[in-house]
Amino acid sequence: MPQSNEPTYYSLLGLHPSASAIEIRRAYRELSKRYHPDTTDLPAAVAIAKFQQLNEAYATLSNSERRFSYDLKIGYSRIRVIQVPPDLNNPASSSYNQSKSAYLDATDRPLSRVEIFALFILGITFLTCVLIVIAIGLTRGHAAVQMLVIEHLMNLQ
Repeated sequence: MPQSNEPTYYSLLGLHPSASAIEIRRAYRELSKRYHPDTTDLPAAVAIAKFQQLNEAYATLSNSERRFSYDLKIGYSRIRVIQVPPDLNNPASSSYNQSKSAYLDATDRPLSRVEIFALFILGITFLTCVLIVIAIGLTRGHAAVQMLVIEHLMNLQ
């Protein structure tokens, strides 16, 4: 983190440096509504200064290249080191804590009902298309084979 007493862009937005782009945008929108000079009860000079700080923070953190440079500047590293858990040699307990696993993404979540329904509709659509292709192949394929046989017989004569 920086050596000076100046707040970081992350602290201005109330976020941790590992925050996602969505979290950054959400925090910026919420704070920009709160500190916008036209909508706040703060004195105009304070509101303008705070709003400009928020805009600068968002402009830097929403651009991946600028964010990477800023993270280097403040000493934050995005390289995660996987450490051996302290209970590695202990027998596994019946209650497995998935948060200790290095292989699971903490942002994984189960699919919602809407997502499952969308996948179901996509599957039905795919199967319907396959059945239509098979039906067309059987009906036109048979006629095409007959035409080939007739042409072959005519060429033999």
